[in-house]
Amino acid sequence: MSGGGSNPETGVGRPGRVEPIDPAWAASRLESWFPGHQRDLPWRRHRSPWRTLVSELMLQQTQVSRVAERFESFLARFPDPDAMAAAGEDAVVSAWEGLGYYRRARLLYAAAVVIRDQHRGEVPDTVEALLELPGVGRYTAGSIASIAFDRPAPIVDGNVVRVVARLDAIDAASDDPVLIEHCWRRAESLAVVADSPGVLNESLMELGATVCRPGTPSCDVCPLLDRCGARRHGMEDSIPRPKRPARREVVHRHSILLRRGERILLRRRPSKGIWAGLWELPSVEAASRLEPEAIAAGLDFRVEGLRHVESFRRLLTHREVHFHVHEGITRIRRGTWCDREAASRLGMSRPMRLLVDRRAWGSAD
Repeated sequence: MSGGGSNPETGVGRPGRVEPIDPAWAASRLESWFPGHQRDLPWRRHRSPWRTLVSELMLQQTQVSRVAERFESFLARFPDPDAMAAAGEDAVVSAWEGLGYYRRARLLYAAAVVIRDQHRGEVPDTVEALLELPGVGRYTAGSIASIAFDRPAPIVDGNVVRVVARLDAIDAASDDPVLIEHCWRRAESLAVVADSPGVLNESLMELGATVCRPGTPSCDVCPLLDRCGARRHGMEDSIPRPKRPARREVVHRHSILLRRGERILLRRRPSKGIWAGLWELPSVEAASRLEPEAIAAGLDFRVEGLRHVESFRRLLTHREVHFHVHEGITRIRRGTWCDREAASRLGMSRPMRLLVDRRAWGSAD
């Protein structure tokens, strides 16, 4: 790591002497700042433990604006854990469409079932009990416990890492394990002295999202400006250093549209891997584009007359997926044959939903 020395507390680089920030002072500043500077987000307008849990799982790896658009309609459909558990996993995954990372939808459903069956329909109020719920890790448990129940639980996400790294002038990559562990200790020191741990934690995240942003932060409006080590050393634009981007795996998916009257054949994807458990057209995956004969050989039933109709590409976080769409004929009777209404109730990835709507029911022009 670059920098002018190593801090014995963290083991990561620092430019020189940086006085530790008094947690009580920082917590007070953050709690005073938040009410007048928070964004108007739907899960903040009406608070409940269930709404907090749903919002936290939705916000994982999804843009805030996209979640804000979908949140109230999703909660109207699943207003409490009992309603979600009764609706079933397919209904939850279908309502999740467009939010990505569909494994979160299945974990949210599983959590609702546990809350119904083991907690009498009430979201548990301790970090320890929350950690027992499917899909709830250290950050999510701390967030729910503090925001919904005002427990003095720390949280660390990308925004908090950035704020702490700059406050303490720590020159490290944002995914450095030593830095992250330091951030957990710093976040805990703030939570335990805060008047309202929930307000404190939301303020930390809000500061990182709106003021202490990646690249060039808006330091002049930061409530912690006069104690910021990175600002003092002119490092606010350069730390923390970005993590190394993951190399995208290239995948070719050959999807086959098969019709029987007004119905099309759909299949559920495996329970693990990309788009796990979602529904799709019968497909063959390969590292490169396949010819029709190879596609037909990769299916577990017979198709004839495969004809290529379109190709398109979608970029995911870790994959570059090339879709190659074919139409064909089959005499198979088994399987899930769906009309438009039935297909609309099944959870699909966003690219697959658009493909099915465009090719099966709408105009292909």
